Amino acid sequence: MSAAPLLAVSGLVRNFGGLRAVHDLHFCVAPGEIVGLLGPNGSGKTTVLNLISGALAADQGSVQLQGRELLGVPAFRIARLGVARTFQLVRVFTSMSARENVAAGLAFGAQPRFGRAAHGRTEALLERVGLAGQADRPANELTYIDQKRLELARALALAPALLLLDEWLAGLNRGELEAGIALLRSLRSETLTILLVEHVMDAIRALCDRCVVMSAGVRIAEGTPAAVLADPAVVSAYLGADDA
Repeated sequence: MSAAPLLAVSGLVRNFGGLRAVHDLHFCVAPGEIVGLLGPNGSGKTTVLNLISGALAADQGSVQLQGRELLGVPAFRIARLGVARTFQLVRVFTSMSARENVAAGLAFGAQPRFGRAAHGRTEALLERVGLAGQADRPANELTYIDQKRLELARALALAPALLLLDEWLAGLNRGELEAGIALLRSLRSETLTILLVEHVMDAIRALCDRCVVMSAGVRIAEGTPAAVLADPAVVSAYLGADDA
């Protein structure tokens, strides 16, 4: 990468008792990149997102966003510094409307918006993710894919520099998957940098500039999707010969 990194992870370590979840992890993400964080279940990918976003504390290492250290900073401050995320299991406020979910995101960004000041932006974000006309629907009445769209809109409400997506495309049928890939690809035009955890190889090939592959908490490969998906170590650890 020629550009100075937007995100720089170095020497990152997190243990759970005797379990080594993340060990001496190093990687960078440049502004505007979409980087895939890959690996088999239990390889430490979601733990890495939790460490970056402040949901977990690291044992060692450094996570810097635009040169500012994030480790030790509370999660709500990390969000205001420009890191937003979605979750492996969709987390929307089910008792609230779609509009209220997005308004909650707007209230906690670097430049909080409330009431009338938030209304126009809320509507624009719902339309941006494909939920135009759904603003007043309770979140628990939305379909699975629409709840994912809503969670994404709430993350975008923070106006993040870095968006962390944890298996956002998981569980979608073919049509939904194609629409989801198109939506994520379109975010490039908004100067977003994305780090995504994903198992859907079609999405990895379509979206990612580079991939970092983990196994048992350790980075085992890094490079373009074509390079890492052909790497024998990756095939052995994660993909299987049929998917190489």
